[in-house]
Amino acid sequence: MLILFATVLIDLIGFGIIIPILPFMAPDLGASNFDIALIIAVYSVCGGLVGPLWGRLSDRIGRKPVLLICLGGAGVSYVLLAYSQTLAMLYASRILAGLMSGNFAVASAMVADLSPPSERAKSMGLMGAAFGLGLVIGPFLGGILAGDDGQYFRVGMVAAGMSFTALIVGIIQLPESHARKQRHLAQAQQREAGKVSIWRMLQDNNNTLLAGLFFLQNSCHTTVSYLFPLWVGSQLGWGAKDVGIIFGIQGLAMAALQGGLIGHLVRRLGELPLLLLGSSVMTLGFVIATQAETSATILWAFFTTITGGTLCTPVLNALVANRTPAHLRGRMLGTTGSSAAFGRVAGPLLGGVLLSTLGFHGAWLGGALAALLIAAWALEQIRRPPHLLPPFEPGDVHGT
Repeated sequence: MLILFATVLIDLIGFGIIIPILPFMAPDLGASNFDIALIIAVYSVCGGLVGPLWGRLSDRIGRKPVLLICLGGAGVSYVLLAYSQTLAMLYASRILAGLMSGNFAVASAMVADLSPPSERAKSMGLMGAAFGLGLVIGPFLGGILAGDDGQYFRVGMVAAGMSFTALIVGIIQLPESHARKQRHLAQAQQREAGKVSIWRMLQDNNNTLLAGLFFLQNSCHTTVSYLFPLWVGSQLGWGAKDVGIIFGIQGLAMAALQGGLIGHLVRRLGELPLLLLGSSVMTLGFVIATQAETSATILWAFFTTITGGTLCTPVLNALVANRTPAHLRGRMLGTTGSSAAFGRVAGPLLGGVLLSTLGFHGAWLGGALAALLIAAWALEQIRRPPHLLPPFEPGDVHGT
């Protein structure tokens, strides 16, 4: 698990390095403001399209080779970005990076393979901690590497080096988590069933609504990420430096929460009650934001909303893994990862529409409604009689 954590962390630092340079690199290549939005969105769109395919392939041939392919492909995309001299090359680099972004979903499947059901939320939290740390350390390094003179080539090559380093670590140290027996079962099942649709797979495993929650949760998170800089700029006159500091603090808090407290909270509360708690806290943060006017209440709303969402993410991954047989786990987590990716596209778009029509108050209310739907699903599952709950693996924590 520690080797997997290190592999994911190194890769995500490489991903995070390029975040601060894209809004500045793209205009230098002739991009408009709309191009900048598309360059950011195309990564998630491509990732959403191929997520289930990477997951299904990992069920058939194993998690490790698919993870290594994605790491290598990401490294190539960063090299392409470093050498981008035209806007078309920049688009191509982000499209390739999106197509190769199946590593987090496959890593989540490896976590599920390696963890007993009762420990999966804790282990998923470790992956979330790697994600949070990568998105704190990476942008910081990216800003330092770019410098005042905008050395984008250097940033791209360092990002590529991080992915290739993670690739080498994975080749040497990372074991295969998906047993050969399970791979053969997956191949036999897929041959017998033919081309079973994603919708049918979700229905058969009672994961249809649960997959939709990934869309809602990630929409909420990216809506906050989109609205917060505009909000504090308008209300408080803050600039990019101030916003960066706040996001850095929140990233460290996310890593500490997911890496240290999730396992304890699951043991004390259970998975479904913890999902209810997290979504309720997220809803509360959005509601506070509708009334916030001072810097203290604005920051209170921001940290409350993101903290609630941070509690939800590893629990959702654990619930899906526990409801899915091992030979379908990669495809299922790839599908939920795809739902999350499309949520990351929809969140800023819907937030922008609400902001332009209803102002910040209406945009925050829209986020509260989405978070409330997650809480309603968790509450319905908790109140459902045990014999009507979907089947979980032995040793799982229902939390009812």
